Amino acid sequence: MTDAEALTNVQIPVQVWIENHSGDLDACDVIVEMEDGMIFTALFVTIPYLQRQMQLTYDLSRQIEDTIPAKFVALDTPHILVDSLDRDSIEDTIDNLLAMEIFESVFTQVTESPTTTTTTTGQRATQEVAAVVLSDVLMVDDN
Repeated sequence: MTDAEALTNVQIPVQVWIENHSGDLDACDVIVEMEDGMIFTALFVTIPYLQRQMQLTYDLSRQIEDTIPAKFVALDTPHILVDSLDRDSIEDTIDNLLAMEIFESVFTQVTESPTTTTTTTGQRATQEVAAVVLSDVLMVDDN
């Protein structure tokens, strides 16, 4: 890949929304809109969040007959472990993931294409659905 091609493939975030989990200060959903209109999401957590999950698994395994209680976490979706959930830490992490070219391996792409048109079947295109979710459903911290 030439330098010119590399520059055209660079993703630049234009907006970052942080949705705090109700009653949980150690986990939040992060939504990132890129310059090309693509939207991605990921779960950011801290070590205390993982420790609580391990305790929950331990407590559950104590109640199941014929199991030996064990503390563990089985993560079925990507989690980004950070020291703090403040905006600067989250945005710095996003920048580093992009620079390391691993952003798309830990963030889930919400949109399929940067289009905002309605499909021929009358259904909303993915970008429009994402916009509705962002504006009407989520309570986000935009600071």
